[in-house]
Amino acid sequence: MAPAGEGEVANRGLITVSIMLATIMQALDTTIANVALPDMQGSFAVAQDQVAWVLTSYIVAAAIATPLCGWLAMRYGRKRLFLVSVTGFTVASVMCGVAGSLTQMVIDRLLQGMFGAALVPLSQAVLLDSNPREKHGQAMAIWGAGIMLGPILGPTLGGWLTDNYNWRWVFYINLPVGILCFLGLLFFLRETPTSRGRPFDFFGFAMLSVAVGAAQMMLDRGELKDWFGSTEIRIYFSLIVAAFWVFVVWTMMADHPFFNRALLKDRNFVAGCIFIAVIGVVLYGTLALMPPFLQTLMDYPVVTTGLLLAPRGVATMIAMLVVGRLSGKVDTRLMLLFGFAVTSYSLWQMAQFDLQMDWRPVVVTGVVQGFGLGFLFVPLTTIAFTTLDARLRTEAAGIYSLIRNVGASIGISFCETELARGMQVSHQSFAALMTPFNRALSNPHVQTYWNTHTTAGLAALDAEINRQAVMQAYINDFMLIMVIALASVPLLFLLREVKAQPGGTPAVE
Repeated sequence: MAPAGEGEVANRGLITVSIMLATIMQALDTTIANVALPDMQGSFAVAQDQVAWVLTSYIVAAAIATPLCGWLAMRYGRKRLFLVSVTGFTVASVMCGVAGSLTQMVIDRLLQGMFGAALVPLSQAVLLDSNPREKHGQAMAIWGAGIMLGPILGPTLGGWLTDNYNWRWVFYINLPVGILCFLGLLFFLRETPTSRGRPFDFFGFAMLSVAVGAAQMMLDRGELKDWFGSTEIRIYFSLIVAAFWVFVVWTMMADHPFFNRALLKDRNFVAGCIFIAVIGVVLYGTLALMPPFLQTLMDYPVVTTGLLLAPRGVATMIAMLVVGRLSGKVDTRLMLLFGFAVTSYSLWQMAQFDLQMDWRPVVVTGVVQGFGLGFLFVPLTTIAFTTLDARLRTEAAGIYSLIRNVGASIGISFCETELARGMQVSHQSFAALMTPFNRALSNPHVQTYWNTHTTAGLAALDAEINRQAVMQAYINDFMLIMVIALASVPLLFLLREVKAQPGGTPAVE
């Protein structure tokens, strides 16, 4: 496949459909299994912290394998790697569906994560190389729709499959998609040239794998193990610091490091990686909060929760179509500024939630936030990759995906930790006001429900305090995410606008 700008690519539409099937399939699996965990727990007869390994194993395996896809694509060819990844991911999905024990499931999820790690970076690189530089914005709008819609629609589809069939169909659904994707890639995608000139840096890859794997384990199990109060978490943190420090030093000194130092010379790519980590925190942090908020606090069933979150994905898709039209006509940095403003406004709206509201505020804020995120993901991906050498795109896409996933893990862990801490703090604050001197509690009407002189009245009062404390904790989390989004806006000054020239050479402003 020729790099963008070097010629017309045959069957571009069919190639796009095929790789989007791979993108959506992988993106869906990041969240589709979440709602099925309780059913898996009952099927395997294991504890809640044990069944959580179904998610952890997939995330850790994908995180470790993602940086490897650039070297593998260069060594064996992009098409060959794509076909092997799709086949492995599809077969592993079926194996997950037929798993008879938690041990089998975890092993199968490890395989699924390893094979699925390359799907998103390869899809991104193929789309960029299949389109001329002036159409990169439209190409990334199509690709971004799959990346953003997958995690958002995953709980909806997962809940529907689990309720109407059983949890195993959460994995079986990948079989027809994987077959269609494989056939499309086999017949329409051209192979890229291979190169064996760059040796594989086993030591650098090992150090990066240890650092990334330990980071994912620490973020995933930190809340469960009380963070640094646990020896396990302290070991993970020590591994992160030691392995990453060795990796950085080795990368600076080695003749052929695993991480290509040329990527650090592209200012837009480096700034884009910082921004995508922030977007990962905002998007996945919010997605982690909303399902339990709707199910446990607002008492919505799983399927209804998924339906209430679905309009967010529709708004994201609409925004990406708009961005595709505006690409090349409007300064990318202005679109990013608009996206951050709209997303921050939606988080401010979410901070106004209360226990008496109906479903409408959930849908409205979801639509607003989805529209804002659509103006972030596509322009950022476009500006981060436009100035990169085409030969570096596959490797850069792997690093970019890795950083996005790490940002997502940080966002989920941060939000869950702050939520737990906020519940305790708010409960203590509210409980301190429940004294015999509180005039509200002496009201005869109030005492029919919350009577501090009876056991039933105290239990009812404590239950209400818990509800209010949880609500306050969610509000505080939404405000914190809003602050993170606003604090990242000054980083826009690090980006440089790129305009395509008639000859295909980008002009940097």
